[in-house]
Amino acid sequence: MREAVATKDAPQAIGPYSQAIKANGFVFVSGQTPIDPTTGQVTAVTVADQTERALKNIEAILAAAGTSMDKVVRCGVFLKNMGDFTAMNEVYAKHFPAPPPARTTIEAARLPKDVLVEIDVIALA
Repeated sequence: MREAVATKDAPQAIGPYSQAIKANGFVFVSGQTPIDPTTGQVTAVTVADQTERALKNIEAILAAAGTSMDKVVRCGVFLKNMGDFTAMNEVYAKHFPAPPPARTTIEAARLPKDVLVEIDVIALA
């Protein structure tokens, strides 16, 4: 069984996808960028601030699904510039309790709205 998850506390989907899908005991959260859900704009400039906003969007979606960051088992991080890894990682580490989830971090040629970071997660429901 699949169930779409949606909340107004995170940016609305801008294409044919769901903010998240809850299925078989997991929550699959679509990639979140640093769009502020109240304005629909990217207001954060630094990769640290953009990482914080993207993770807040993820937290809101997970809450709407009835779960939380401590239930995340895997993350995918997409950076515009791998030179931003340390700054992103410092913010990222504050959001995940030990043991942190499995993660992949890659440099992407271009991200939506030319943001500096996009993050997706899989969590236990």
